[in-house]
Amino acid sequence: MKSMDDPTNSGIPPVVEGIVTRPSPYSVEQTLERLQEVIHHLNLTLFAHIDHSGEAQRVGLKMQEAHVLIFGNPKGGTPLMIASPLLALDLPLKALVWQSEDGRVWVSSTSVTYLGDRYSIPQEVIGNIAGIDVVIEQAISM
Repeated sequence: MKSMDDPTNSGIPPVVEGIVTRPSPYSVEQTLERLQEVIHHLNLTLFAHIDHSGEAQRVGLKMQEAHVLIFGNPKGGTPLMIASPLLALDLPLKALVWQSEDGRVWVSSTSVTYLGDRYSIPQEVIGNIAGIDVVIEQAISM
């Protein structure tokens, strides 16, 4: 049982170091569609769409809507992984589209600054992953 202090109980996303969460004015489905359109428009590759809530339902469990899109560009990501091989643990980029108990839709991703600091990514190549913010902002803008 969730406590009243649990941020997800109030519909406010939890604060987690290195994670940026933005509200989406669209439904989960619309947000996913818009993200996929922007990914395609920017010539990025959509490597996977993981439907956590759908898989939970398939095995008889229930959870809030939660989908992860995994996307990127090998031309942009490869130099980063050459500079910092362990970054491959966090690449390709990921965006989580989820719905809180109050029905609000959110898009969460790992902060570019956090990844840069965590893996000591050189400034001259950090811009290769900064596009995640552009993808998400374009998808959730009205």
